[in-house]
Amino acid sequence: METVSEYLDYRRLPPVASFFEDAMNRSKSASRKPRADAQRNRERILDAAKQAFTQSGANASLDDIAKEAGVGPGTLYRHFPTREELLQAVYRSEMEKLAAAERRFAQSMPPIEALRAWLLLFVDAIETKQIIAPALNTLIGDPKKVFAASHAQTREALRALVKRAIKSGDIRKDLDPMDLLRALIGVANVATGPDWQQSARRLVDILITGSRPIK
Repeated sequence: METVSEYLDYRRLPPVASFFEDAMNRSKSASRKPRADAQRNRERILDAAKQAFTQSGANASLDDIAKEAGVGPGTLYRHFPTREELLQAVYRSEMEKLAAAERRFAQSMPPIEALRAWLLLFVDAIETKQIIAPALNTLIGDPKKVFAASHAQTREALRALVKRAIKSGDIRKDLDPMDLLRALIGVANVATGPDWQQSARRLVDILITGSRPIK
């Protein structure tokens, strides 16, 4: 049977074995709504891909990603015809989760704790971008167009959290939300070891403390 890499690199038609595999899967899921089932497959692929790219880099085995997601090569190919599209989708998915987390944290946590929790998630998002950006730069020449919309989502989410914390009196009124991001990104850019995330997470607490109102 051809591998996922062969699907993506050479775009061959699915082998007979995959055809029957897909037919059996469709038969088993006949009672479920196709769109819901397809969405679940897509989400499993993205989760598996994010884990694989984080652990093994942007050239992680696509066969292993499909296997970990519990789907056949043809299913992965139908959702993401190229490695480039899978990389872009993983990054965008992580940014969407970051934006959604802002709303969830704002509803369930005190303002200052919501800001802290979101900044910790942002550290994880930096790691994802560090892995994916160089690969996209090689594949499409300029990844900025991929990241532009996500950057806007990130800024809006952070501004909402900081505004809420300022209103509650937890954060000083002159705080520029972008200074928080610049500090965390700076740690990631100058890091020389694999434990930069630990430094970044410690920095989150330092930033929160330093952002308190001056008494």
